[in-house]
Amino acid sequence: MFAAKLVQLIETHADKLADNLMQNLKNSPRCPTLLQRVPPDELKRRTREIYRHLAEWLSDKAESEIEDRYIGLGVRRAQQGVPFSEFLWAVSATKDYLWEYLQREGLMEDPVDLWGEIGLLHTLERFFDRAAYFAAIGYESVGEHASTAQTGWKMRVAGAR
Repeated sequence: MFAAKLVQLIETHADKLADNLMQNLKNSPRCPTLLQRVPPDELKRRTREIYRHLAEWLSDKAESEIEDRYIGLGVRRAQQGVPFSEFLWAVSATKDYLWEYLQREGLMEDPVDLWGEIGLLHTLERFFDRAAYFAAIGYESVGEHASTAQTGWKMRVAGAR
């Protein structure tokens, strides 16, 4: 019941969440190419779709529908020339912003034990998201000249902090 209320709250505030996430992405040094190559209305529409139809995605959608949608999205971003690391960062930022929203709204503070478990899971999830992001940067550097690759990824990581 509690989860259903949270999902309903998220869906109700989908436009506001999408607007605020777009602002966060614009301020992030981790996705400049994404913002240059993907039309803002397309990016916002995709984000709003996730938030607005969250209940469907979590319960009704068959895995094959999710697979089709997000394989298509991955193909589109690749065709737009968006580096995979930036695409991955935007997906992670979408999820992280949702967590931040729920925390800000004070909807996840009781009971304390549940909050602690959710906080731990969130922390672990964020760690693995970031590990995957940085692994993707390493992946992208393969094939570049050896010295440029090592220097380039270090500069990108330092610039993203």
